[in-house]
Amino acid sequence: MQITQSKLLNKFSDIKHGFTQREGGNSVTPYNSLNLAFHVGDSSNTVTLNHQKLANHLDYDYRTLVHMKQIHSNKVHKVTPEDNFENPPTCDALITDKLHIPLMVMVADCSAILFYDTKRHIIAVAHAGRQGAFLNIVQSVMDSFTKDYSSDTNDIVVSIGASIKECCYEVGAEIHTQAQELNLEYSITKRDKGYYLDVSKILKRQLLSAGVLEENIEISDECSCCNSQKYFSYRAHNTTGRFSGVLCLK
Repeated sequence: MQITQSKLLNKFSDIKHGFTQREGGNSVTPYNSLNLAFHVGDSSNTVTLNHQKLANHLDYDYRTLVHMKQIHSNKVHKVTPEDNFENPPTCDALITDKLHIPLMVMVADCSAILFYDTKRHIIAVAHAGRQGAFLNIVQSVMDSFTKDYSSDTNDIVVSIGASIKECCYEVGAEIHTQAQELNLEYSITKRDKGYYLDVSKILKRQLLSAGVLEENIEISDECSCCNSQKYFSYRAHNTTGRFSGVLCLK
């Protein structure tokens, strides 16, 4: 099993984290695929076995994992005792200060964002595709840090995993118009009579605007679509699994 580690988050011994890849699943899965989503065609038992294997690798109890029913929103959910592996909340970001509660975001071209307040020991994860970026889910998460936990934005470290990049993310003219209306036109490049969107550029600018220091931001330069043999990519394969970002307070 290949797990990508964040250089920024690796500096802190009181958390465990990782970004998964496409391979490394249970032997009963097609091509040993480490699909972690229940809604893309694999049997529930197969997906659960993959979760168990990942939990063993990162040393947590998969039954305490909180993942999400993701809806491309900017909704942030503060984890409660009722949340667990069998009862995922409907939202696109999770935040908690509780120990031993792993948080997971699943993606297949969207951005998996991991947040850590290094002083107050708060963690959050977020799912940001085009819609989440356009809705500024980053600001919603940062608002939860500052309002719910009294975080100082200077203390927050953010790592973003592999996602579809401008090279592959062609969008229609209506998306270009929407970006203009939201003052996000800087994220669109016109090429070969088409429009190409750079979601990572939006997320970085939103993080900086929300008060995160530039040296505390890490964004993978890997394109999940270009590297669809390594990561699940909806743009490359349409029907596909989901890889993930996981973060837990020890």
